[in-house]
Amino acid sequence: MIQETTEKSVLIKQRIQAAQDRQKSYADRKRKPMKSEVGDRVMLKVLARVGDVAYKLELPQELCRVHHTFHVSNLKKCYTDEPLAMLLEGVHIDDTLQFVEELVEIMEREIKRLKRSRIPLVKVR
Repeated sequence: MIQETTEKSVLIKQRIQAAQDRQKSYADRKRKPMKSEVGDRVMLKVLARVGDVAYKLELPQELCRVHHTFHVSNLKKCYTDEPLAMLLEGVHIDDTLQFVEELVEIMEREIKRLKRSRIPLVKVR
């Protein structure tokens, strides 16, 4: 009886491992490791690579209290035309790290109703 229990335990462990390997292979098909070089942009400039999965970024002065090392899962490669890039000097950020924007013109207003709640939709230029 002990031998039978041991054999079943080994069989269960093998099946769990096979299921984990199968799930990992499914997940790995969708994942592509991000490769960035020093000087590349991921919305901010990459200063250095820290280990296999972390990068040190050049943060603006407004974000001086934020740690400058980020995991690759938090980064996306920046594909942009340099002439169209917006300088960080033109972006205003308040103390709560929210963008401060001035609207130019309200183009359209609409109120969307969902059951009990109302959601105002405003299109600005």
